[in-house]
Amino acid sequence: MPTIESSTKPAARRYSPAEKEQAVRLVRQLRKELGTDHGTVGRVAHELGYGIELVRSWVRQSDIDEGVAPGVTSAEAAAIKALE
Repeated sequence: MPTIESSTKPAARRYSPAEKEQAVRLVRQLRKELGTDHGTVGRVAHELGYGIELVRSWVRQSDIDEGVAPGVTSAEAAAIKALE
């Protein structure tokens, strides 16, 4: 009789662009209100029930896409992937 194996990893949740934008907007708003970056990502992530590093990566990528920070933009990454 076959046995059903259960995965020890939880299923990865997919977040909509609207959820990502909301988290980034809240982090930026909290940073502006508090005048500091310290702890803002953690507070927003906890409030929304998201992972801290996940929200941090969304904010970092958004900063890159808007030209605030150096790095490869989402559009450039998509173009590179298409070329491969």
